[in-house]
Amino acid sequence: MVGLTILDGGMGRELQRIGAPFSQPLWSAQALIESPKHVKQAHHGFIDAGAQIITVNSYACVPFHLGETLYAEKGYALAQQAAQLAREVEQETDKEVLVAGSIPPAFGSYRPDLFDAQRAQEITSHLVDAQQQYVDVWLAETVASLGEMRVITQVLSDTDKPVYISFTLQDETGQSPCLRSGEPVSDAVSELLEKNVAGIFFNCSIPEVIEHAIQEVNQVTEQTGKALIIGVYANSFAPIKSDHQANESLQEMRHFSPSEYLEYAQKWYQLGTSVIGGCCGIEPSHIQALSNWRDSLEKS
Repeated sequence: MVGLTILDGGMGRELQRIGAPFSQPLWSAQALIESPKHVKQAHHGFIDAGAQIITVNSYACVPFHLGETLYAEKGYALAQQAAQLAREVEQETDKEVLVAGSIPPAFGSYRPDLFDAQRAQEITSHLVDAQQQYVDVWLAETVASLGEMRVITQVLSDTDKPVYISFTLQDETGQSPCLRSGEPVSDAVSELLEKNVAGIFFNCSIPEVIEHAIQEVNQVTEQTGKALIIGVYANSFAPIKSDHQANESLQEMRHFSPSEYLEYAQKWYQLGTSVIGGCCGIEPSHIQALSNWRDSLEKS
């Protein structure tokens, strides 16, 4: 079996859970602005639970969350601050931890319909430049379309750090796995195999749709004889419909228990997933369960 690395959980909801300033539309950026100590507390909580990779809290450092004026004034500085805070936390722990630079959706989660390639390239380049001196790897998060993926991989084409592209899937069971745009996962895998990327991840989707997506990855890679690292960090949301309007409200939670989430993770691992963590609503308690299981695998 493949080795297993534990990623952290969902930063935004964790900040809310530990009492950080948190509201729409600023989301996780509000803590960066008003209470950076809570950002460090959240990172430390995930590391203490066993996370081996922590993700920079730059997800909301985009105009969609900050607004155009605040983004123009402070977007770069906030993304840089988020990366610096993550690096400080890594230096404060005695555990071996990697810092993943976060490349979020430029136009909001689950909104491929809002995508503008030229503007996305500007925003993505901005985020990369702000974080690059502090991070070990790049994690493009909640990628909803092939167009988004192409812009991100182009911006990161010359990086010397590993790149992982994480797609968000349609929350529809009983159908072939598709990105939020409706494009097949198999097409995404085929394109990524020709890019300068280390792996394909799936995030901010319900756990029930992940298994078939991993099977699609395996099918394409077996046919081509090429390989990609597979990672998963699902959410604890109720299914998100195709007409969902991000920022209008907080998404309904289902609150999986750590043991329930672990059952999904064990299936993903059996299919070849080697990096597992959590997205929105997945807390340190879930990461601790994953970490304990990882430790048991290493002893067996």
